[in-house]
Amino acid sequence: MSFWDIVWFIFITWAFVAYLMVMFSIITDIFRDGEMSGWVKALWCLALVFFPFITALVYIIARGRSMTERSTQASAIHRQQQDSYIREVAGRTTPTDQIAQAKTLLDSGAISQSEYDALKSKVLGTSSEAPAVPRARAAGDRQEANRQVDATS
Repeated sequence: MSFWDIVWFIFITWAFVAYLMVMFSIITDIFRDGEMSGWVKALWCLALVFFPFITALVYIIARGRSMTERSTQASAIHRQQQDSYIREVAGRTTPTDQIAQAKTLLDSGAISQSEYDALKSKVLGTSSEAPAVPRARAAGDRQEANRQVDATS
């Protein structure tokens, strides 16, 4: 194989992959469109099989703008669902919630007073093992947590 044969092979491969991407995006858009009837969807798919280049050009010219809108809408819905799932899985426990849970464990006898104090200091950022927390924030969290713990006692 000569150098130009390799270059030609790379170009043809790139063009074929681009062609497949266009075809799959058109087919995806055909089935994503809820306003289009089943017969029209079938006609577009048949036209894509028998006259792929002309049909793809006509489809992109005629329905390109709505194709973009449907794709953007689907992407926004997917992102919204993903964000919702992440929020659900991650949960939102504040230091106050963690201290209240530790206090519940202490009251039930599941942990000792020293374990409770260690958990409390870790949550408030006063232990050496806890990650660094800005002093103003740690002080505010500490005051809020102490108020919560005193209220539950």
